[in-house]
Amino acid sequence: MSGAQSNQPLRIFIGYDHRQAVAYNVLQFSLYRRSSKPLAISPLVLPTLPMKRQGLTPFTFSRFLVPWLCDYQGWALFLDIDFLALGDVADLFALNDERYAAMVSKNPKTFEWASMIMFNCGHPANRILTPDFVDDANRCVNPHAMSWLSDELVGSVPGQWNHLVGYDAPRSDAKLVHYTQGMPIYEETTGSEYGDAWKTEHKAANSTSPWRELMERSVHAGRTADGRPVARLHPQAAAQQ
Repeated sequence: MSGAQSNQPLRIFIGYDHRQAVAYNVLQFSLYRRSSKPLAISPLVLPTLPMKRQGLTPFTFSRFLVPWLCDYQGWALFLDIDFLALGDVADLFALNDERYAAMVSKNPKTFEWASMIMFNCGHPANRILTPDFVDDANRCVNPHAMSWLSDELVGSVPGQWNHLVGYDAPRSDAKLVHYTQGMPIYEETTGSEYGDAWKTEHKAANSTSPWRELMERSVHAGRTADGRPVARLHPQAAAQQ
């Protein structure tokens, strides 16, 4: 196994869906705050990509552009938007094996294999994944089953790295939790496994320290006549408040 030896940030692509932007925000926050290595996280926003094909989500097919987006070099991770990172994603990158063109968690629910893909972007077998190919339903058929690869080119990672809530037996050691039936914020998903973990992460991702803690000692802070710290507002703007 090659591991992640580069000093470059670990590249992660997240499928983006404007209908559930909150899920993207929580996922990227959970990845950053648990990683021991620098990360470069990019959302796959369909209107910015040279393809139009989509399915249930805008990123149903755009995920297969990851090797192309990486200039067919190095390793990169794709994640569906409805994940939560509870482990250090650097540990997942450390499982990279150059023998494989892609690595997934080979869950019995094969339609979920592509929800978490470690792409060996430089592998010759991934060169077929161009925008024209992926956008063509007649040529790019059933890619979620890794149909462009032979079986021996698809490696496996432990199920901890794609724990399917609602399908897999409950476990306490999941590192990437996948809320396959919807984020645990809906009435329909009340009681989901790891539901409290997602809600805790959401709260942390949307919190901030008090203004004084952040700004009191900065050049942007001033003082009132009695010494209280205040923001240096433009006089005209302050008068309008």
